[in-house]
Amino acid sequence: MKIFVGLGNPGEEYSKTKHNVGFMLADKLFFELGAESWREKFNALVAETFFDGEKIFLVKPQTFMNLSGEAVGVLTDFYKLPTENLIVAHDDMDLPVGMIRLRPKGSGGGHHGIESIIQHLGGEKNFSRVRIGIGRPPQNWSVNNHVLSPFNSEDAEKISVAIDELVPAVKSIFQNGIDYAMNKFNPRKVKQEKNSESEIFSAENSERLNENS
Repeated sequence: MKIFVGLGNPGEEYSKTKHNVGFMLADKLFFELGAESWREKFNALVAETFFDGEKIFLVKPQTFMNLSGEAVGVLTDFYKLPTENLIVAHDDMDLPVGMIRLRPKGSGGGHHGIESIIQHLGGEKNFSRVRIGIGRPPQNWSVNNHVLSPFNSEDAEKISVAIDELVPAVKSIFQNGIDYAMNKFNPRKVKQEKNSESEIFSAENSERLNENS
């Protein structure tokens, strides 16, 4: 058994905001995994389904973001779920809009929803994270204004692509574990470093040519 939790705020007024990308992914998985209905349970909306013969719970806490751990803690206790079988998806301002990154564990990193979950798990941090980039706030914007505002049309398209890409990534976590999924779906740092080195090399060559001309 595994529990997938998408973080967000309940209510139509928040449905398209940056803080609700976890809900967006949970809704996408609901259809992709053939779940039948959401039920109110333990201060959350919970849908049950199966994938590759294993029972999966999809969860959208209804306690508002900062209290997400109330629902998650009760659910994991009730089902006696080891934390390594818990997967949590959330927005991340430290990643550019639409970038995805999987992690096996870690601190809250300033995300109040994750911090609440850690608190209600008794300080346990050993659960998988699905991070969805929403970028930093624009100049003169507060963090609250940023995360509670909707995406513009360009960024909404990037998030839609990211959600589509994360469906097979989450399925891979269910099937093969977080380490396998990270190796397959996380952005490749090595390629980025090589590209940067090539850019530096090209720039140095250009400078030499200019000096010799």
